[in-house]
Amino acid sequence: MDRIEQLHIFARVAHSGSFTQAADQLGLPRATVSLAVQQLESRLGTRLLARTTRRVALTQDGQALLERAQALVADMQELEQQFRPQGGALSGRLRVDMPSRIARRLVAPALPGFFALHPGVEVELGSSDRAVDLVQEGVDLALRVGTPPASSLVARPLGQLRMVNCASPDYLARCGTPRSPQDLARHQAVNYASPTSGRVEPWEWQQAGQVHTLALPGSVAVNNAETYIACCLAGLGLIQVPAFDVREHLQSAELVEVLPDWPAPAMPMQLLYPHRRHLSRRLQVFSQWLAEVLAPCWEAGDPSRGLG
Repeated sequence: MDRIEQLHIFARVAHSGSFTQAADQLGLPRATVSLAVQQLESRLGTRLLARTTRRVALTQDGQALLERAQALVADMQELEQQFRPQGGALSGRLRVDMPSRIARRLVAPALPGFFALHPGVEVELGSSDRAVDLVQEGVDLALRVGTPPASSLVARPLGQLRMVNCASPDYLARCGTPRSPQDLARHQAVNYASPTSGRVEPWEWQQAGQVHTLALPGSVAVNNAETYIACCLAGLGLIQVPAFDVREHLQSAELVEVLPDWPAPAMPMQLLYPHRRHLSRRLQVFSQWLAEVLAPCWEAGDPSRGLG
């Protein structure tokens, strides 16, 4: 067994936390998996996994090796695929990160279709609203909404998400419906705090080609899109959110659009890559698939169109 294969087996054991599960996933005898890890530890002169009766866990050296091992295995798989016919089957692992609402509502339901076309590809899907460090965390691709900070990351623009202002019927019954931005002084918002900086985002609207901002009071501040919408549904204040994200709530009248003539600026959506080197074919194919899945969010200027 070559060293790259040993690293591949080690990484699978580390991710599954079990020699038995790793063996099942790889289609190998458990003894083969165990021997591969033992030989790797012997060659490196250190223990990589702490074994218990129920589970295995990474040691400090094992954690340090895992990140390098995954990169080496991915590079070897990428190198092999460069010399295969373009019609050949894709294989290998992809680490992807995206906002939680998009992952849950749009991408996860569509993944069976991707795996039906490319059963040899494995996707490790991270879903959070924080800005992950693609290089440090070994992420191949991140989907981000909003203007990313200046960095060495490679960005592929996808489109713009139309924004809407919303409130619950209960809130509007108690506090009244704002008819213009001047009415906002008598209202409160569910405030959204950036998961990265902790800064509360101000209320925004466009008027006569200018973007205006206003800090609105609020009883609650959140740092997660799921909670943001839930607090609005509970009647805790106004929110500004991508239209696709609340389409069903607006259609069912659980939420009501307010100030439709004064929306916040549309939010750009882009794919981010950690470097400019040649992208593996599986990453290129997954990126194109992801762009097609998300296209209804921004095509024709109406993010709510076609998401039924």
